[in-house]
Amino acid sequence: MSFNDIFKSNFLDNVTSVSMIDIAMAMILAFGIGVFVHLVHKKTYKGVMYSSGFGVTLIALCMITTFVMLAITSNVVLSLGMVGALSIVRFRTAVKEPLDIAFVFWSIAAGIVLSAGMIPLAILGSVLIGIILLVFVNRKPNEIPYIIVVNCSDREAEAEVKKFIDASVTKSIIKNKTVSREGIELNIEVRLKNDNTDFINQVVELKNVNHAVLVSYNGEFMN
Repeated sequence: MSFNDIFKSNFLDNVTSVSMIDIAMAMILAFGIGVFVHLVHKKTYKGVMYSSGFGVTLIALCMITTFVMLAITSNVVLSLGMVGALSIVRFRTAVKEPLDIAFVFWSIAAGIVLSAGMIPLAILGSVLIGIILLVFVNRKPNEIPYIIVVNCSDREAEAEVKKFIDASVTKSIIKNKTVSREGIELNIEVRLKNDNTDFINQVVELKNVNHAVLVSYNGEFMN
């Protein structure tokens, strides 16, 4: 064994394992697909407040996955060590919107496919997924369910409210009824005839009606 063999290192041997052209092309494509995923997520987001940090995270996930997979595919020994290192990672952030899970997996999957050299699959697959999400998520349903919460003073007012609501909507079902010394509270599920919600303003003008609230199932107050 010579002196050079003792201090020999394989670190510099791995410098040329992945060409600079491949690295640059993969990272540029990963950035482009990540931006596309971010834009689709922004257009399809239905929550109360959009988080710009989550959109940037989608871009970063795609790029990070790409360069990690490039390293793994170029070295079998490194891939085994990487699996062990990543197994200790735990994500504690709660996902508020179920659809966000699909976007996270989309970014990671796009990075994996890109690093494998399947560029047409990564681009065409991402475009197809984006179009499907834009069409189905933004599609407005024919009938949107709402809940009307009405507080009235007596049974006569309750009957008058139910009669007026039945005439103003296409369908109504009493989901809950609470009776107390202060009055009667009704939770009524309804289907509107159209997008006009002005009828709820007329409900509160009925005799012995204290207040009325119209709430959509996604938690947004309509009136």
